[in-house]
Amino acid sequence: MIPMDVKAERALVAAAMAGLVLSQTPALADVTCARDVLVANSMQRQAIDQLEQADGDDSNRCRVWRRHVETMRRVASVYGRCLSGAERAAKLAEVQTSEKDFSGIIRTRCRGL
Repeated sequence: MIPMDVKAERALVAAAMAGLVLSQTPALADVTCARDVLVANSMQRQAIDQLEQADGDDSNRCRVWRRHVETMRRVASVYGRCLSGAERAAKLAEVQTSEKDFSGIIRTRCRGL
């Protein structure tokens, strides 16, 4: 066996470690996305529940609508990052349409509130 010099040995160890880290990254990303999508689904349901319960004056409704828009933007970010294919397209369209619709309502009904 031919002895390696220390530099060559360190380079091989560094390359092996880099390969190990890169091979584990997709698994970590999958776990993170699975959790993030679960949380995003929950946030979306809660936002819809809050819309359904919003009552009172325009000030209260405007606050709920603004919160809803912000939530839909955050949820869209997760869906865009973590989903793919038809599911991604459908869920993004749903939350982006909701965000756009409520942004329009806010512009027309919540001026000064």
